[in-house]
Amino acid sequence: MPGSAKLSKMKISVPFLSKATAVTVLACSILACNKPQPAEKPAAAAPEVNKETIVYINQDTLLKNYKYAEDVTKTLQDKGRDAQNQVQSKGQAIQHEFSDYQKNANSMSADQRQSTEQHLQREQQDFQSYQQNAAAGIQNEQARANNQVYDKIADFAKGYAKEKGYKLVLMYSKANPTILYGDQSMDVTADVLKRLNDEYAKEKK
Repeated sequence: MPGSAKLSKMKISVPFLSKATAVTVLACSILACNKPQPAEKPAAAAPEVNKETIVYINQDTLLKNYKYAEDVTKTLQDKGRDAQNQVQSKGQAIQHEFSDYQKNANSMSADQRQSTEQHLQREQQDFQSYQQNAAAGIQNEQARANNQVYDKIADFAKGYAKEKGYKLVLMYSKANPTILYGDQSMDVTADVLKRLNDEYAKEKK
C-alpha cells in the first residue's frame, strides 16, 4: 500500500560503564619558587621524587568492586529496560493499527484509505521521534552517572593524597594504559576501595 509505515525496532544498551572514562590525574603538589642565587653560587639541585609520593589506582578493579558504581550501574540498567519496554509497547500498538488497516483496506473507500494512511504515517513519525528521544535520554543519564562516579572518586582521592602526603594519584586501566608499569608498592587500590566502600555504606544508612 502507498505510504505504508514500516516499524523499526529499538535497542538501548547500557554498558557497565564507558571504557572511555578519562584517566584521573590528581596533582596535589605546591610549586615553590627558588629565591635568586648569586651568580657565583650554583643553584640547589631539585629534590628527587620518591616513589612513595606517587601512587596509582587500578580503575578496572575499583569500578568492578565499588558498591556505589554497582548501584549506579543497576539503576541505569533498570531505566534502560523500562525505556525499551515503553518503546516496544508503542511500536506494537502502531503495528497493530497497521495490521488492521491491511485487513480492512479493500473494504474502505479511497478517502478512508488515504486518511488512514496519513494517520499511520504521522504515528510512525511520532514513534521514531519518541524512540530517538528515549535513546538520547538513556545516553544522557549514563553520561551524568559516569560523571558522578568520577567526581566521587576524584574528591576522595584529593583528600586521600593530602592525608598520605602523596604528590600524584594516577588511574590505571587496560582500556587506556597510560601507565605501562607501576611497582606494586605504589598500588593503593585495595586501601582506596575499602575506604570508598566504607564511606558509601555510611552514606546509605
